[in-house]
Amino acid sequence: MVTPIEIPDKLFFKIGEVSRLTGVKPHVLRYWESEFPMLNPPKNRADQRVYRKKDIETIITIKSLLYEENYTISGARKRLREMRSEERSKGQMDLFMGGVDRKQLKASIDELERALKILEG
Repeated sequence: MVTPIEIPDKLFFKIGEVSRLTGVKPHVLRYWESEFPMLNPPKNRADQRVYRKKDIETIITIKSLLYEENYTISGARKRLREMRSEERSKGQMDLFMGGVDRKQLKASIDELERALKILEG
């Protein structure tokens, strides 16, 4: 299970800040960049890595997969890809649904089914 941490409200974070926030040493973060293509922080003009909130969230997920769920590097990479795909599918469904409240939709369907049974006699 991913342990929630409070990520400060900033646009960019240096590697030392990310290391302190996530409890992952900088050399491990650099290694993970070579193993997880989705973890690719850009560099600033001073050639320093600058992580965004989504990068930190990815790091937290990777850490959880490796250290809590005992995935291998390749297994964690595969699982992360699956999770991203699931998120995209959910996002597309939410877009398709147009922000419809699912509970309200379910209640409406149930009500229509009851009405149909009454009409069918």
